[in-house]
Amino acid sequence: MTNDPNFQIEVQRLHKLTVYGRWLTVILLWISVGSLSIWGLRREIALWLEHFTWAAVRYGLYFNRWPTLGLILCLGMTLVVLRQSPNLRGLQEREKQSLEQQVRRIRKQGPSHPLWKWVCKGSQ
Repeated sequence: MTNDPNFQIEVQRLHKLTVYGRWLTVILLWISVGSLSIWGLRREIALWLEHFTWAAVRYGLYFNRWPTLGLILCLGMTLVVLRQSPNLRGLQEREKQSLEQQVRRIRKQGPSHPLWKWVCKGSQ
């Protein structure tokens, strides 16, 4: 089954779909949680722009815990996606095997699988 040229194309499609999904999640997270967090820190940001000190940043973040947690969540997810980005490193063997197994499951289930039309439809 892995000798099938369509199979490798489908694995690449699934990988691309996974990467796009991760980035879409990060973008939506920044649009929602990130913007609300920055809005919650607007007074502190104005103070930082006027008189920047690391102590002001520390206390501004410490006394505004929810916006700080929101920014930490957004930054953390962005760093995770950057670390997993295929542009920075190649696809590892374990990840490739996992994607191949997912493609086999998608093929087995057929058109009733939610990802079938994006992964398999064009190659069969």
